[in-house]
Amino acid sequence: MLSRQEISGILRNKDKGKARSLFAEADRLRRQYTGDDVHLRGIIEFSNHCRQDCLYCGLRRSNKNLIRYRMPPKEILSVSKSARRADIRTVVLQSGEDPQYNIGEFCGLIGKIKKLDVAVTVCIGECSYADYRRLKEAGADRYLLKFETSDAVLYKKFRPGNTLSRRLECLAWLKKLKFQVGSGIMVGLPGQTFESIAGDILIFEKLGLDMIGIGPFIPHPDTPLAGSKRIDLGTVLKVVAITRMVTGNAHIPATTAVGSIDAVGREKALQAGANVVMPDLTPARYRRYYDIYPGKICVGEDAEECLPCLYRRIQSIGRRVSVTRGDSLKL
Repeated sequence: MLSRQEISGILRNKDKGKARSLFAEADRLRRQYTGDDVHLRGIIEFSNHCRQDCLYCGLRRSNKNLIRYRMPPKEILSVSKSARRADIRTVVLQSGEDPQYNIGEFCGLIGKIKKLDVAVTVCIGECSYADYRRLKEAGADRYLLKFETSDAVLYKKFRPGNTLSRRLECLAWLKKLKFQVGSGIMVGLPGQTFESIAGDILIFEKLGLDMIGIGPFIPHPDTPLAGSKRIDLGTVLKVVAITRMVTGNAHIPATTAVGSIDAVGREKALQAGANVVMPDLTPARYRRYYDIYPGKICVGEDAEECLPCLYRRIQSIGRRVSVTRGDSLKL
């Protein structure tokens, strides 16, 4: 196990040769633990309404420049059916923290999607223990709840009215309810240090996460962090690689965000320890309004256009697209 000091030292080191060696070792471990399959998680961003006011996010409630939308349940189910026809075996239901979505109706939707023989991941933010239990009982398999940073001071600053302890409590509840649990961080938040990121990685291992998402902080012009410095892809890839080395068999996505800051960012992440890609299945008429960060790729294309391109990209680096659910390797 790497120590916090060792991890921060690797992140701080600017030697490109050592970085290449790091990526090669992470890729070797990825092959050992997860094989050459790349698992697909199809995301449906069904609402961009959010009660939170996070300083880094374009969906924040104070952003009055954003056109808001909610997909009706019938449309969400229709997109889920299209995903299944495309051999995508995991559907990710993602939104801002939208208080207008009735938990009972949402659970009913999950039950209908489960009949398609797919895994269902829910990503709707912080809920009560009772609501998490209802989601689990409705058939939800996985829950994604990023903690973004383990620095409690930065967390409180960037997520007004929220605390890191509450976030970690929610993750503990999800584990107790036997969800396959995903979490993750942003790399490059203003004021974030290498030591802080090292602490994040060690928390990944401590939590025993089933999936870990790592993406770059991309400043949004309609947030208080507009104009902040952007992180380089190399540092993000180092975090991906070290996370693979520390957590072993966790599923790690090559996030859309890394593809948004580098034309082949997802391919690079897949070669630095990642083994999951999360194609956006949200209908094109909504995509540009799920504006978490600027410059998001593929916002003007439907899934029918994006998926063949994505498959070619995966195959171009000698990997194959899995047609399985890609459940946790920790089960």
